[in-house]
Amino acid sequence: MNFQYQQQSYQISRPVSEKNQSLKAWSAADEHLLQHLEQHSLENKELVILNDRFGFLTSLMHAYHPTSIQTNKSDENATQQNLLDNQLELTAVSFVTPLTISEKKLDIGLLKIPKSLELFRLFLYTLSANWKEDAILFCGFMTRHFSPQMLSIAEAFFEEVEQSRAWKKSRVLILKKPKAFQEKNIMHQINFEEQVFQQYYGVFSAKHIDYASQFLIEHLSIDPKDQRVLDLASGNGVLAAAVRKQNSTCALHLLDDSYLAIESSKLNLSAANTFFHCDNTLSNFEDDYFDCVVSNPPFHFEHEINIQPSLTLFREVHRCISPNGCFILVANKHLNYKTHLSLLFTQINIVNENSKFIIYECRHKV
Repeated sequence: MNFQYQQQSYQISRPVSEKNQSLKAWSAADEHLLQHLEQHSLENKELVILNDRFGFLTSLMHAYHPTSIQTNKSDENATQQNLLDNQLELTAVSFVTPLTISEKKLDIGLLKIPKSLELFRLFLYTLSANWKEDAILFCGFMTRHFSPQMLSIAEAFFEEVEQSRAWKKSRVLILKKPKAFQEKNIMHQINFEEQVFQQYYGVFSAKHIDYASQFLIEHLSIDPKDQRVLDLASGNGVLAAAVRKQNSTCALHLLDDSYLAIESSKLNLSAANTFFHCDNTLSNFEDDYFDCVVSNPPFHFEHEINIQPSLTLFREVHRCISPNGCFILVANKHLNYKTHLSLLFTQINIVNENSKFIIYECRHKV
């Protein structure tokens, strides 16, 4: 979709895999952030942009060589594609994660407040060691998503926290006078089946192991002869850990779109034959590569419900499964994944189900 800004036209799109093209790649909260930023000079300023899912803000601020902090590989890919589509140099943007940000001092920031307020807290903690004394951070959100906890988190890191008036059902928090850096815990610990799983703030299901994953683990059966197994959308690695208990010799791969999830899973699985991939695609794997794929695929992306990325992954799993391999996944029953899986696999068995979840085992390529 086209957006006019400072006498220039930008074409900012969502990835092709997200078929609902009626959804814009930005919201009023993004535009509201720009309005506040326009009141400040960016000349000779270090600008940081956080949680810019499709690169709308990064593209418009490209001339100021921003640092873009992303947590998902898909967001980084979408941002880079929009930069290229607008003939903007990728090298002008520094792409980092919350755990790899450099030590350069920052003047000003734009942040889309994520659905996970623990991730919001982690973002502010990540930045807290890098602010200049007079730094300012603008945090945008849609009014319907407001929580008083946003203010309490902001006040833990800034002396001055101001909330703007509403504009097009959006608001902006204006944070000034950053407090001195203090070491804080940015990880959760979850006890499950005699193991303590660690995960960074912002990784899915922070207070307990997701109930769908628990249901799958309860009924999971892995062939001890399988040589290559993939945990797709692996989160903190709890499914992979269950696989490892049943098959200690396989080459076990974990793949997740979230950098924080992958870094968390590295803390929970340490065997030498375990491999970690931060990616939103299986394009780096050959055809017929895996003997088994297990998954609790996501369908929430921020405040949206969107199964299209998971359906794209199903097609890639179909390509990567060996002729005698199997794809085992758990899903919420209302998603009706069987209709989509039937287009790819000739045999789909229901392993187990309850009132909320269903486990499918898919076999045979067509």
